[in-house]
This record gives sequence, C-alpha cells and structure tokens, in this order.
Amino acid sequence: MFYSILLIGFSAFLVSVVLTPTCRDLFRRFGIMDRPDENRKLHDIPVPHMGGVPIALAYLTGCILLSLVPRELVPIHLSHVLLVAPAGLIIFATGILDDVFHLKPWQKLCGQVLGALWATLAGVRIWSVAGHPVGWASLLITVIWLIGCTNAFNLIDGVDGLASGVGLFAAATMLIAALLQHNSILALATAPLVGALLGFLRYNFNPASIFLGDSGSLMIGFLLGCFGVVWSQKSATILGMTAPLMALGIPILDTGLSIVRRFLRHQPIFGADRDHIHHRLLDQGFTPRRVALILYGVASIGAALSLLSVSSNRLSGAIVLLFCTAAWIGIQHLGYTEFSTARNMLMAGTFQQTLDAQLRLRSFERGLAAAKSIEECWELILDAARTFDFVEARLSIAGTVYEQRLRDLDSDLCWSLRVPLPGRGYINFVRLHESLVFYMGVTPFIDVVRKIMSAKCLEFGLDASPKTMTAGTRFDF
Repeated sequence: MFYSILLIGFSAFLVSVVLTPTCRDLFRRFGIMDRPDENRKLHDIPVPHMGGVPIALAYLTGCILLSLVPRELVPIHLSHVLLVAPAGLIIFATGILDDVFHLKPWQKLCGQVLGALWATLAGVRIWSVAGHPVGWASLLITVIWLIGCTNAFNLIDGVDGLASGVGLFAAATMLIAALLQHNSILALATAPLVGALLGFLRYNFNPASIFLGDSGSLMIGFLLGCFGVVWSQKSATILGMTAPLMALGIPILDTGLSIVRRFLRHQPIFGADRDHIHHRLLDQGFTPRRVALILYGVASIGAALSLLSVSSNRLSGAIVLLFCTAAWIGIQHLGYTEFSTARNMLMAGTFQQTLDAQLRLRSFERGLAAAKSIEECWELILDAARTFDFVEARLSIAGTVYEQRLRDLDSDLCWSLRVPLPGRGYINFVRLHESLVFYMGVTPFIDVVRKIMSAKCLEFGLDASPKTMTAGTRFDF
C-alpha cells in the first residue's frame, strides 16, 4: 500500500506543478483576476486566482490512478471515494461561483451546508465527543465542524502561501498519522492532497503569481475537515477530535477569535475585517513572507503535538494542556484589545455592574409603562434616579412642577441635562461629575424616561400647556 500512496501523491504533485502555471496564464488571459483594494488586500497588482482548479484536477488525477491500482494492492474500494466526491464537488463549485460572481455570504453558506450534509450522509460522521456518544446530535455536530473548517481556511487566506502552506502541514500530518495507525482510507485520501498542495505552493508562496481563491480555500478546508473526522473515527485516544483540532490549529483558532471579537464588538459575525492573526502580525512590522513562515512554524508545532498525542495515549491530556497554554500565550502577544478590555471589565466588576444596571433598567421601564398617574410616574423616576446616582430631579409638566433634591451637592461639580416633553414640559436631571455608579446605564435610563414619559403625556392628555400650578418647591437652575 505504501507504494500506492507514494504513486498517487507524486502524480498529484506533478500534475499540480504543470497545471498551476498553465491555469494561471489562462486566467490572466480571460481576466479572472483578484484586483487590489485599499482596505484588506495586500497585493499592488491584479493576480490570477481560482487556484482551486489546478489543485482539484491534481487531486482528481490521484483518485483516477487509485482506481487503476490492482485491487489486491489497495485495501479500499473506489466506492468509498465516490460516496464523498459529490460533496467536495459542491464545495468546489460554490467556490468557483464566488470567485467569478462574488456570491453573498448566505449563498455561500447554502452551498457549504449542502456539501456538509452530503458528506455526513455519505458516512463522514462524528459519532462521539471526548469519548461520549452524541447520538442524534452527530449530524448537527458534523455539519458545524465541516462548515467551520471550510470557512476557517477561507479566513486565513490573506497572505501569500498562508492557507495553502498551513493546509499542506495539516494534510501531511494526517497522512503521517494514517500511516502510524494503519488507516488506509485516510492515507489514500490525504496523499493526493499533499502532492497537489506541495506543487501549488511553488507558485503561491510570496511573491505569489496565483492565488487560491475561494475555489481553493473552501475546498481545502472542507477536505481537511472530512479527513479530520475520518482520523477521529480511527483514533485510539478518548480525546478523539483533539488531534485533528491541533493539526488544524491556526485556521480554527483564527476563526474562533474572529467570532468572539465580532461578538464582543457587536459586529456582524460574517462580516469582513482586518484583524485576523496574519493582519495582527503584519501590523507588528513583519513582512508577508515572514508572517507566512512564522505561522508555518506554529502549524508545525501543532502538527507535532497532534502526532505525539496519537502515539502516546498516556500523555494526551498533558499535550492538550500544553497546546492550549501555548495558544493562550500566543493570543496575548497579538494585542487584541477586545479580550484585554473584556478581562479587565470582569476583574473590575464592570460586567456585573452593567448587568445589574440593565436589570434595574428593565424593571423601571416596566413599572413606568404601567403607571396610572403622573404622581406615580414621578415616584418611580425618583427611585430610579437614586439608583443611577442622580443628585436632583425636576419634572415640569402641564404647568405643574415636581422637584426633589436626592442628596447634598456641590453645583460646581455637577452636570445637568434636560429631557423635553410634549406641551413645553421637561425633566431635568443633575449628576456629579465624578460619579461612576452605573455610568454605562445613564444614557439608556434617559432614553427610557424620554420615550415613556412622552407617551404618558399623550395618554393623560398633558401634551397641552394649561395654567401653571406648583407642587413642591419650584426654582430654576
């Protein structure tokens, strides 16, 4: 079987080396180019893309050669490949369409979901997590895994040779693990991808003369996601998917960081930005070539740890802990302000205070909306004003003035604001400059008061300006 693996891998390499420059020149002739922009792209001149085409053809060549190898020499039937092949074709076609027509995110996602479902129903399935069967959830978990891997390589494809190089490390790691575990299915599936990526990287490394495009990055991520599932199915360790996770560490970590960053910033999860790992390294002064080499080194460490976990079950837990620790240290050096700010908020109690302020605000909003009179509204406003550390409040409505000083104050250290109401009414609030009590809830509190009290004026018929009456002490600021 070893010679069969060597044959299909080397054949895919030769086809990739020959077809990549041919496709590059053809794409250039037909104007299939990735053009530079001022926001996220690093190249200064148009570069042909759709590099997935020569990779796919090289991989297909390996599969065809596999079918020609005598049956007694290969302990796998071609039907195993044919079952999953349509799924890969769906992902590849989705990438091609995006390279040519620039699909919307939801359109790309539909193609990815279809491909992932096809692969899952064909037998690529995560049956257990951490040694525990997942039952009916296996379909959902597998689809999420495959879509995550597919997009992970698409996200890191921002520096010449990065996605193809990291993909090469991951595929080679899976090939070595397959040979160590005598996993013929995984070995024969990964060998042509290793050859295809090695041949393509010759033209994709900095300075690249052809880019992967979505046709390449999506396909590589999807195939490696499928291979990772096959690897975990044959894994002897209870940790199961951790070895593939470490082998695919760079793209998966970058995807996870992107999701958390955008969530913390309240930005669209599927939006584009310039804060990926390779962007952070570029901002620190590294050249694109150096960034690729640094991340190759990190990928090689992840590959070594994943192989070590396979060969030594007793050390698997320690290896995973070491990997997580190294990943955490690396994240700290990238300088993401989102994570440091969130950590500081948790440590300082700001997060808990913000949550408490929101809960108090919701309770106040419900009570104020249910109030049956202006007097009841005023009492609720006073209680909330004390909570949010205002020192004075004044309500003027339909000529009636309600005012309350909530604590002693030095007017030189205060600021005030006025909330206008219908019928020339208003509410004034005064607060100390240095007060930090629920300061993040002050603006939402004012918005609630303005919105509900304006509605109450209309509800109680107080939007006109009748004769002035005074309740309590009245004075002007």
